[in-house]
Amino acid sequence: MTWEDRIELKPHVLCGKPVVKGTRISVELVIKLLADGWSEADVLSSYPHLTAEDVKACLAYAAHVLANERVFPVAS
Repeated sequence: MTWEDRIELKPHVLCGKPVVKGTRISVELVIKLLADGWSEADVLSSYPHLTAEDVKACLAYAAHVLANERVFPVAS
């Protein structure tokens, strides 16, 4: 399974932000919670409709976006 199977972007859901399919839970929220020190178990207990695969898909989506980010160095 890939992140594409679990993450969707729809203009009418959270203004097009990437969310876990069938929810209004944004990838941004899941990543922020993990960055703030929440464990996967914490996320899943607070959002019981999410699965471990959903959390992994959020991480994979974030990795994909960062891997495809274009960086333009600025001379100092």
